[in-house]
Amino acid sequence: MLHAVGFAREDFKKSQVGIASTWSMVTPCNMHIDKLAREAEAGVGAGGGKGVIFGTITISDGISMGSEGMKYSLVSREVIADSIETVMGCEMFDGLVAIGGCDKNMPGCLIAMARLNRPAIFVYGGTILPGCINGILAEKRLSKERASQIADKPLDIVSCFEAVGKHSAGTIDDRELSMIEEHAIPGAGSCGGMYTANTMASAIEALGMSLPNSSAQNAISREKAMDARAAGTAVVELIKRGIRPSDILTRESFENAISVVIALGGSTNAVLHLLAMAHAANVKLELDDFTKIGRKVPVLADLKPSGRFLMSELIAIGGQTPLMKMMLEEGLLHGGCLTVTGRTLAENLKRSRAYPKGQEIVRPFNNPIKKDSHLVVLYGNLAPEGAVAKISGKEGLSFSGKAIVFENEQDALKAILDGTVKKGHVIVIRHEGPVGGPGMREMLSPTSAVMGKGLGKDVALVTDGRFSGGSHGFVVGHITPEAALGGPLAVVKNGDTITIDADKRMLTLGITKTDLDARLKKWKAPKPLFTRGVLAKYAKTVQTASKGAVTDAF
Repeated sequence: MLHAVGFAREDFKKSQVGIASTWSMVTPCNMHIDKLAREAEAGVGAGGGKGVIFGTITISDGISMGSEGMKYSLVSREVIADSIETVMGCEMFDGLVAIGGCDKNMPGCLIAMARLNRPAIFVYGGTILPGCINGILAEKRLSKERASQIADKPLDIVSCFEAVGKHSAGTIDDRELSMIEEHAIPGAGSCGGMYTANTMASAIEALGMSLPNSSAQNAISREKAMDARAAGTAVVELIKRGIRPSDILTRESFENAISVVIALGGSTNAVLHLLAMAHAANVKLELDDFTKIGRKVPVLADLKPSGRFLMSELIAIGGQTPLMKMMLEEGLLHGGCLTVTGRTLAENLKRSRAYPKGQEIVRPFNNPIKKDSHLVVLYGNLAPEGAVAKISGKEGLSFSGKAIVFENEQDALKAILDGTVKKGHVIVIRHEGPVGGPGMREMLSPTSAVMGKGLGKDVALVTDGRFSGGSHGFVVGHITPEAALGGPLAVVKNGDTITIDADKRMLTLGITKTDLDARLKKWKAPKPLFTRGVLAKYAKTVQTASKGAVTDAF
């Protein structure tokens, strides 16, 4: 059977390396990964091993956003991890190269690597280039005045979501909305800001599980092809030296990953995924660790969604390694952590050059975007087991308003777009947690609609669901316990006062303990929305968001 799939007699004496490809045409994030898998296979061969490519799934968060399909997004992380573990375990491969290019397949790959504990390297598929509406095209379809305002400005996926809100507010028309839709995504690669894909790629590099600057390369580039090939060669060396993920995935390396995510202004999803990856690696990591580390690490990168620049612009000035070298010199990283190069993090960073003078993307330590973390863990009577907010500081540090309650995302989105949601509201979206959704949908559609309607500083949103890395504004997610399990969010009523205080790290429902207890006593658990299939299975096995929404903690 192995001769039939391309093995020669001499290949049976070589280390066999599984190459997990997340190639798919369901999303531009992964449409090029088949080519990267071939490069990795060639690299394995050059290193003296035998590569065997196999596939796993991917889904598209961006395409499913705002629909019932989004319920499968976080579920896919578990399916991917399970499938890679299954193939690797069955075929008894000696090592693994996993190539991912979208939000959930990256942590899924790392969870599988940690479980298997065989020599392994992750390759990021790379970021997309920005889209744009060129001047000639714009002038043909818009007034010359409007064309001059938007022509040649960089676009990305969030441009589309926020355009929906602008269209609803009447600030753009049908033609401009169509142009943004048609030109925001120019080709292959992951969403272009410091959204979840680029956040997780950066975190994985900081963990030491990918080659230096693997996180900061354009998807369609010579550098990315070389990265995939080099990873194939490097994993054979890891096999020879007996270096396993358990040697790399340590408490200190996870602290490095958290620190880099904060410095880059990364996605709230990093909290969920790093907790799950640490669980798989048998590393003790808790929600409060993000607070402890966040007190000493500033936000330095002025990247979208709340900042000005795209990932491709960070790549152009040197990528991630100059930032990590700055952080190491500042004492914010553990330099002694082993990496997939076989060298320590400090050794890898020795030759990294500083960013060019005059660049504005990464700030110096004496002039940060924010002096401490933008990822704020909140507690209070509305979130006894914690919640996660993304507070850049641009929206303020506190918000108090009247609750307007929705039982699902779609109803909330409709109310935002039709003007039901007004200044001073705290939008409450519940029954979107890991169990209640099920699947813990991302809320990019409503958060983008809020920003597009111009309500970013006047409206807050709280949910037991989660957020896309593209979300920004006054938003709090991951509220635990979730509503479906009888958390306080389940009994919030229209008109209740809700206060978000990032300084005090509190999320408070403005009623007395007696009233809250009385409401909770009357609460009845909702019936499961799904009784068969993968979503029903997920709802029965998934743990709380504050523990990473893992499904194997029995």
